[in-house]
Parts: sequence; C-alpha cells; structure tokens
Amino acid sequence: MENPVIILGAQTVGTAALDAFLSNDIVVYCLLDDDKKLQNSELLDVPVMGNTDDGELLKLLGKKCEVFVATEDTASRRSLTQMLRSEYEAVPVNAIHQRASVSMHATLGHGNYIGPNAVVAATATLGDGILVGGNAVVEAKATVGDYTQIGTGAQIGAEVTIGSQAFIGPGAVVVAGIKIGDKARVGAGSVVVADVPNGQTVFGNPAVKV
Repeated sequence: MENPVIILGAQTVGTAALDAFLSNDIVVYCLLDDDKKLQNSELLDVPVMGNTDDGELLKLLGKKCEVFVATEDTASRRSLTQMLRSEYEAVPVNAIHQRASVSMHATLGHGNYIGPNAVVAATATLGDGILVGGNAVVEAKATVGDYTQIGTGAQIGAEVTIGSQAFIGPGAVVVAGIKIGDKARVGAGSVVVADVPNGQTVFGNPAVKV
C-alpha cells in the first residue's frame, strides 16, 4: 500500500488497526474519533484529530490517502462505510497484522481487520468489515458474513457458515459444518455443535440458547 491511511476510530479497534498497519510499515496519517477527549492527543505517536465525518480530512481519500473504519459498534461501522462509498467513492482497505497468516487462496472483502497470529485458511471467504481477533482461526471453506466479529482465540471450523453482523466470543469453538445466522451471538468459550438461528444468543459447552 503506497498511500498513508486515515483510521476512523481511536479506541480499542482503532488501536488494534493502527498496530496492524504499523507492523507492516504502513504510514498512518491520523486517526479520527468523535470522542472530544481523544481529539488533539496521540495514539502510538500518531495524532488523533477531528470527528469521523471531518470533511477537510476525508477530502484526502482516494488519490492521497486510504481509509480504515475502526469504530466499535457494528451499526456505526456499516454507516461510516456506506458514507465513505457514497460521498467519497472510497472503499476501506484491510488491516492485516504482519504476524497474521492469511492464505493467498482465501477470499477477503474490504475493510477487514485480521489480528496478530490469526489464521485464515485457503478457500475461506470473508466479506466486508469483519473483525478477526488475535489467535483466531478460520478454517478451509468457512464463510463469514459482513460486519461479523470473531473474538480472540475463537476457532471457526471447516465449512462453517456465519451470517452477517454475528458475534463469536473469544475462545469460542464452532465445529465443522455448523451454520450461524445473521446477528446471532455466541458467548465466550462456548462450543457450538448445532446450528444457531438468526438473532439467537447461545452459550455454554455444548452451546444452548440463553
């Protein structure tokens, strides 16, 4: 990536994304965050400047700067990404940590974060705006829908299908072939051995509805 990056969001996800870019010696121009307490400060020696809708800075997108959306809230990530596409014709880049292992035979969309020591295997498919925590594993032929979050150390088995905007908690295990619905939630450390419908929350070993 030749151009510097502007990161929208300077909190937990923003810090992780910044670390991922810096691990690859990619220049981060600045971070933007709507929390005024964070503005005019620095994060890992990179300035936190204005709001996430700062028109003057976002004008740099395209020829001069790339962008990554790193807000915590899924709805916010979606709306900011849609704003960038419609108003600035900008598509967020992926933030893949230098210590992550992403197969050249995996398929990734745009605006994904892949944390340190995470593994995305050959033939796995990730959509857009997905957060994959450190040490998580997405195995072969698994499919992960847009804006899903996969927690640190989670294990997504082969041929698993995860819908959009789902949440897989840290350390959870989804065994091979399982289907997780849109906006479903899997609690931390759970072991999922049966399909989870849209919008359902499951927890435990084996995971059951809560």
